Amino acid sequence: MQTMDVAIEVDYVQLEGTLSVPHDASAIIVFVHGSGSSRFSPRNRQTAKALQKAGMATLLFDLLTRGEQEHDNVTAEYRFNIPLLTRRLVGTLGWLRGQSLVDALPIGLFGASTGAAAALAASAEIPKVLAIVSRGGRPDLAREALPSVVAPTLLIVGELDEEVIRLNRKAAEQMACEHEIVIVQGATHLFEEPGKLELVERLAVQWFASKLADGRTH
Repeated sequence: MQTMDVAIEVDYVQLEGTLSVPHDASAIIVFVHGSGSSRFSPRNRQTAKALQKAGMATLLFDLLTRGEQEHDNVTAEYRFNIPLLTRRLVGTLGWLRGQSLVDALPIGLFGASTGAAAALAASAEIPKVLAIVSRGGRPDLAREALPSVVAPTLLIVGELDEEVIRLNRKAAEQMACEHEIVIVQGATHLFEEPGKLELVERLAVQWFASKLADGRTH
């Protein structure tokens, strides 16, 4: 597997990321962090390893610059700025198409927390996104973009994360695409309970493997 640090020039800033490409990768999964997280998120890195083991390439990248992240850690100003996060994700997906290692691979998005809203909104603009998985996400924040989402979407929520369950169900009512809500029993928002994150990983691998199987462009 090839793993490299990358610099993504988009939206007049430079975003840092890590691109990992297994031999003969079947797809590329782009992680969309949210709520102050970064490419170093232990949960997303663990999930990325599970996807890599299943033969999928992954891109973990920061939607914010270091300065913006430091500011957001204090003010939470950027993490709910869905138009900003969406714009940077759209730009990153454009950058990805210029990377020869992965340019032919079907694209999936894995969104967490507010990043899930950006994933959904970006997919409404980028038809090459063929599947989405949301973990503990806030798809409701995608608002008017929801009816335009066409990528099959899996919404995973912890059973004890009651408010987020309500918000996911509200968002699902506005989605016309293929979608499914899976509620993980005994799990809270971060899926920190034993075995719960591993279950999320299995669900994500199955969803992406199923929906991206025939998406190679050449």
